[in-house]
Amino acid sequence: MNTAAIVLAAGAGTRMKSKKPKVAHEILGKPLVRWVVDAAREAGADRIVSVVGHAREIVEPLVSDTEIVVQKAQRGTADAVLTCKEALAGFDGSLLVLSGDCPLITPDTIRELADMRARSNAAVVVLTMELDDPFGYGRIIRDGEGRVERIVEQKDANAAEAAVTECNSGFYCFDAQALFEALERVGSDNAQGEFYLTDVLEICRGAGRDVLALPASDVSECLGVNSRVQLAAATCALQSRINKEHMAAGVTMWDPTSVWIGPDVEIAPDVELLPQTFLLGETQVGEDSVIGPNTRLTDTVVGSGCTIDETVAIEARIDDEATCGPRAYLRPGAHLCEGAKAGTHVEIKKSTIGRGSKVPHLSYIGDATLGEGVNVGAGSITCNYDGAKKWPTTIGDGAFIGSDTMMVAPVNVGAHTLVAAGSVITKDVPDGALAIARGRQENHEGWVEKHHPSN
Repeated sequence: MNTAAIVLAAGAGTRMKSKKPKVAHEILGKPLVRWVVDAAREAGADRIVSVVGHAREIVEPLVSDTEIVVQKAQRGTADAVLTCKEALAGFDGSLLVLSGDCPLITPDTIRELADMRARSNAAVVVLTMELDDPFGYGRIIRDGEGRVERIVEQKDANAAEAAVTECNSGFYCFDAQALFEALERVGSDNAQGEFYLTDVLEICRGAGRDVLALPASDVSECLGVNSRVQLAAATCALQSRINKEHMAAGVTMWDPTSVWIGPDVEIAPDVELLPQTFLLGETQVGEDSVIGPNTRLTDTVVGSGCTIDETVAIEARIDDEATCGPRAYLRPGAHLCEGAKAGTHVEIKKSTIGRGSKVPHLSYIGDATLGEGVNVGAGSITCNYDGAKKWPTTIGDGAFIGSDTMMVAPVNVGAHTLVAAGSVITKDVPDGALAIARGRQENHEGWVEKHHPSN
């Protein structure tokens, strides 16, 4: 649609009281600036230019898929946009200017802003919002006929202007050529000594071009994040928006306020999410699965018909009909095959638990491959680390590992074997064998009566 976007990502955000720039703070695992960049891209922007400045070494990797320009000195929003002139030389079309600290903006609103400018051929369309308490925001000043005349910043407003409740959102769509022509005429004669982008509106109107306003249908989309309180408020707003979309698509939540879902998560219909469930990153959940309570899945793929109870899983794969928890930990590379089980207080790392195999409780399985139908008794461990290197363990189909077994890797336990409880396995076990590796029990009758201090 011949539309480009400039994302202003250079804000310092001193009220965040953080070593990180505000646009790098995250909501549901996604940096603030990424919400804006992704919304612009989904709205159809052909090019995206990000303006960075303060803490650019942190911000640049977050917008590496965009064209990056650097505002060397923070001299105001007009100066920030002007730094993009060379990057956008020759561009002739609609140019959106978006604030990188406003994560609630939606693709639909951005698209509506661009469409209105294209239809009207206005010099600029500004997204406005009506606020009960407008303090701190630039005011939209209209002429006697109701047309947008200019924007006045809070510190420059007189009493009458400060009483206006229609405010500037910080989102605009410009005629690109009109914008860069007007920017050359912006001065810094104001209370903050900065070059205001808002002055462009008055300059364009003075040149005989139309300046229009698009009132926001949902004011919350325009709200920026300048403090931890506002970060929390934006998080709750996005949580509610995302959860409503999933519930409308057939996902059940007992208490939506206690379920947190990242923007890139995919959930099939008829999934049930219990309280205190967190689904983050690129997690996927198949139909008829029950997740929670007290569960956090990050970049994890869950199949259909699974039960995931009180589990933390990171970069794991859980196939159909598998069960996990309560109080289980699946680390990167963990794979529960169809019908497998990781039970209470079980930790699995970089291991495959074969179809129908079970690690029911109190065990650690690392760098291991388990076949089908394996049963691992309570308290069993693959001793995979020798202090310098990780070593593999292989357990064949149908093996039964007795409780409190230590398997010292590298080691192979054959198919249909039985390992006696309390064994320390240091050598390979052949298929179908019984392995016993423990000290012989000795009973000394009468010893307690003769030697115990209480006697």
